Amino acid sequence: MEEAGNDNMIFKNTGGSLPVPNVQSFAASKDCTEIPEKYIRPELNDSILVLNGAVGQGDIPIIDLSRLHHPQHSEDEMLKLSLACEHWGFFQLINHGVPNEVIEKMKTAMGEFFQLPLEEKKAYGQPPDSAEGYGQAFVVSEDQKLDWADMYILSTNPVHGRNLKLWPTNPPTFKGALEQYSLELRKVSHVLLDSIGKSLKIDEFIVRMNYYPPCPQASKVLGLSPHSDAGALTILLQVSEVQGLQIKKNGVWLPVKPLPGAFIVNIGDIIEILSNGKYKSIEHRVMVNTEQERMSIATIHNPRFDAKVGPLPETLEKSEPYYKTISHHEYIRMLFSSKLEGKNLLDRMKLEA
Repeated sequence: MEEAGNDNMIFKNTGGSLPVPNVQSFAASKDCTEIPEKYIRPELNDSILVLNGAVGQGDIPIIDLSRLHHPQHSEDEMLKLSLACEHWGFFQLINHGVPNEVIEKMKTAMGEFFQLPLEEKKAYGQPPDSAEGYGQAFVVSEDQKLDWADMYILSTNPVHGRNLKLWPTNPPTFKGALEQYSLELRKVSHVLLDSIGKSLKIDEFIVRMNYYPPCPQASKVLGLSPHSDAGALTILLQVSEVQGLQIKKNGVWLPVKPLPGAFIVNIGDIIEILSNGKYKSIEHRVMVNTEQERMSIATIHNPRFDAKVGPLPETLEKSEPYYKTISHHEYIRMLFSSKLEGKNLLDRMKLEA
């Protein structure tokens, strides 16, 4: 077995996150009747939400991965994919080919990990100056509002970059389940990126497992602050049946209802930058439930560590660049040096008019 840990460049010297209280433990305690002020979000009173049915089959585009391979249907499906990336930045992916057995094993392994005693989970806590491990992310100030969630973040690809000290031995099925799941999603992401048409060498995969405990004042807190994803592409697996994901479309928050067996895929800031603004990363947030926990697994796909992040040359043939070009390392440092807030990282990447 390889002893990874020193070569995990994507998390090296990223600044990490300030330590915060464990939300799962607090939510299970007798003290969880009055929610601490740090979690209360007054802005939720002003947000506009569509309540007449969750967004699902009739709204967010649906992409059939099997049709992208089919000689008679690939052209039509690729056009649908392009329009989804351009106008929505989100889509549901069906017939993706990932075996249900692989998905169910990953769901079970994640659930068993989060049910471990807190002290056992803390053994895999985030080291200083790194965002990888069990804990939180994007907490850069003692004064900022906190999300009602705990996270477990692991780098799975490249293999030599894994920090196996942060991979749990309990449950014993965890490592095998995550390895197989990552392998399958690597295949899916390659098909999607080839179809989108971006000459992007995907080499870094990060898996972020999200645990959102129930909250007695769920309407006043956020499981995950509004943000667009900083990476290239995110593939989300809904682990529990509890809904909570919302996307921002034309200033309105729309609830997302995952289709059975589907992945939810969204374009990240890096693809918006590479396409020079043609394809859009979209703000989204997570609400929590008063009675039930919510769990999800986000697999975030990034370019190789030594890549440049900036508009691709072919996007500049008829347009001036709208974004800077910087190293991926510098981009990652910018990401972890600020809190999760809207499209703040993308705004920092924009060139002045």
